[in-house]
Amino acid sequence: MIKIKPFLIAGLLLTGFTLSATAQIGEARSNFSVGVNGGVNLNSVSFTPTIKQNSLMGITGGLTARYISEKYFAMICGAQVELNFSQRGWDQLFEIVSLDDNGNEVTSKDPSKTYTRKMTYIDIPFLAHLAFGRDRGLQFFIHAGPQIGFLISESETIKGIDMNELSSTQKAVYGTKIQNKFDYGITGGGGVELRTKKAGSFIVEGRYYFALSDFYKTTKKDYFARAAHGTISIKLTYLFDLKK
Repeated sequence: MIKIKPFLIAGLLLTGFTLSATAQIGEARSNFSVGVNGGVNLNSVSFTPTIKQNSLMGITGGLTARYISEKYFAMICGAQVELNFSQRGWDQLFEIVSLDDNGNEVTSKDPSKTYTRKMTYIDIPFLAHLAFGRDRGLQFFIHAGPQIGFLISESETIKGIDMNELSSTQKAVYGTKIQNKFDYGITGGGGVELRTKKAGSFIVEGRYYFALSDFYKTTKKDYFARAAHGTISIKLTYLFDLKK
């Protein structure tokens, strides 16, 4: 498996701010805003070998700071950084095979078995902010940039499973602590912002995070070749201006 070199991590951390560099080729701005964000995560994990999963829901929320540096024609350019609490992980899908009235095999979810791994991170995304619309009123925007995270807790839920009859994949996961607590990847998305004159900004956003790091060891002698997060986030953010 191809490993990400340390210098690439540094390059990722610069991406968001490079995209919104302050070389003033448009109308200069100096708008600094801070606020809070919150929402839900829909989580899954990319495993090799594969583990079938249900989508696992978690919560996310934290602090947001944004700086708008310029407006170039209709595009508003800036950078945004966040400090978030984020619940991730996966919920394993168990299936049973039965026969229908015609003798055909039918696969369905087995409700008698449960395995869920919940993982809590402190996430820091560094985002380029590109918006289109009025200074006061409705704006459409996109975000993109690198994200780093630090695992602060984890837990397992195991029900209805005979621990003496585990598959090779289950033996590699069940009871095994997360080995790599530092997480990094790329994130991006878009949404709608309502900017008011006195009440601040109200934002609705959808975002996807793709991890470039693995939380289990993935050397040739290890069981997994990949074990990385994929997270869809739906978020609400409120910002108020400290500097207009």
